[in-house]
Amino acid sequence: MQEGIGQGDGLGQALALIHNAPQQSWTVASLALRVGMSRAAFAARFRELVGEPPMQYLTRWRMHKAAGMLRSGPESLAEIAGRIGYEAEAAFSKAFKRWAGHAPGAYRQGTRIPAPNPAG
Repeated sequence: MQEGIGQGDGLGQALALIHNAPQQSWTVASLALRVGMSRAAFAARFRELVGEPPMQYLTRWRMHKAAGMLRSGPESLAEIAGRIGYEAEAAFSKAFKRWAGHAPGAYRQGTRIPAPNPAG
């Protein structure tokens, strides 16, 4: 959880939703609705306090989770993709390569880089 963001405010709730259910098809609008804020106010406040837009944070969190699964588990790329919210393995692979600089398979095989910290 980001420093200065508590569970009692909407942003703390939104971060908990993202962290606890990265497989959900979150949008800025759906997160804002869940925490009782307008879409515009939520997006602005999230960026102000977290330092990046909500969907950028969600993608980074998903990739961090995927990197952990690639390092430690036997799940297939398709299983990992589904667990973090990607319906298509190809879309997951493209996003992971953009984030990590390596394809997921290469990352798993040992061409590993340190996983970026999800908190920035």
